[in-house]
Amino acid sequence: MERVFKLKEHNTTVKQEVIGGATTFLTMAYIIFVNPNILSATGMDKGALITVTILAAFIGTLLVGVWANVPFAMAPGMGLNAFFAFTLVLGQKVSWQTALGVVFVSGIAFLILTVLGVREKIVNAIPLSLRLATSAGIGLFITFIGFKSMGLVVDNPATLVGMGKFNTPVILGLVGLITIAVLEVKKVKGSILIGIILTTILGIIFKEVSIPTAIISVPPSIAPIALKLDIMGALSFGLIGAVFSFMFVDLFDSIGTIVACSYEADMVKEDGTIKKIDKMLEADAIATVVGSLFGTSTTTTYIESASGIADGARTGLAAAVTAILFLLALLFTPIIGIVPAFATAPALIVVGVYMFRNIKKIDFQDFEVAIPAFLTIILMPLTYSISTGLIFGFLSYILITLVSGDFKKISPTMWVIGALSLLDLAFTAF
Repeated sequence: MERVFKLKEHNTTVKQEVIGGATTFLTMAYIIFVNPNILSATGMDKGALITVTILAAFIGTLLVGVWANVPFAMAPGMGLNAFFAFTLVLGQKVSWQTALGVVFVSGIAFLILTVLGVREKIVNAIPLSLRLATSAGIGLFITFIGFKSMGLVVDNPATLVGMGKFNTPVILGLVGLITIAVLEVKKVKGSILIGIILTTILGIIFKEVSIPTAIISVPPSIAPIALKLDIMGALSFGLIGAVFSFMFVDLFDSIGTIVACSYEADMVKEDGTIKKIDKMLEADAIATVVGSLFGTSTTTTYIESASGIADGARTGLAAAVTAILFLLALLFTPIIGIVPAFATAPALIVVGVYMFRNIKKIDFQDFEVAIPAFLTIILMPLTYSISTGLIFGFLSYILITLVSGDFKKISPTMWVIGALSLLDLAFTAF
């Protein structure tokens, strides 16, 4: 362990790393329940999705831990899974096989950009306000999905949406939301996971959830979804925008998470550069490609890694511990499989809050900044599409900047992004 993870060099111990790795697992284990519930809305086999979600988290987390020797964890990303299910498959009527192909292509493109160093140019080309708006918009989007899954928000012919009836699932979902919120305020580790488990238990008590016939069993086969991706379909002109959206969101989600966690783990050099960032991004891209082959949406670095770092994690050993705990979860798939949508809905809402709170860093007093940021944020939930919010954000930024006469603010890379956005908008609209 000393030779592989260099524990002394990082001033840590095996015990410290194990505690940190276990803490990270507890804070992000909710994805085992949430991801299958979201992706199964596309018609994908839920049992297979449970197994694939766990395997993707295991492989991605172990890869970044051993390859980069950092205490970070990976799993299918929140927001990206919603984009996959509700925008591409249910919204644009793309088959889930083709959508997996889109994830695969975006992962390959992300890997190439990382190896060539182009990712820095893309990051620098996008204004900070639009990066922050992207996170906030996705937060609103998955919160909306959470309330819809809970049953609190329903269809309304007159007003598009309205409030649903307070039946048992809705009430239990709200109890779960309040539970998570209180535990978050109290800074209890694993609050989201505790909320999901409590809500599921209440669902069993009130006969809204069936008791599993077994607690431990062989995990469901991944055969129904593994290697079913349609790569050629994903390369069609109409899905170029989707590929770009996946790549863009994953790029900024990963970089934002890596930067935040690197500061927590004292991995930032005096000049502001981050140690091993290339390896971390390469691991992120590889995990996405492997995950798409297995049958899940984009795998990305999780901000919950910061909880493990706060508990002392400093090396890849902590990530290895997190990965092993994910693997052990495969034995408990019967329990995982009974968790209902109203129990995972509160997790979506709380994660949405986390993603939305950086909106305070956007200067809404400056309309040149405010309008593109606002359009990005508001159009994601209103159009049920992350990519639509991004397109209007990019195009409005370029247009307003041009009319204002600030030509120099628009880099060549931003012009390319704008052109791709315009093409995607034209194809989608007409």
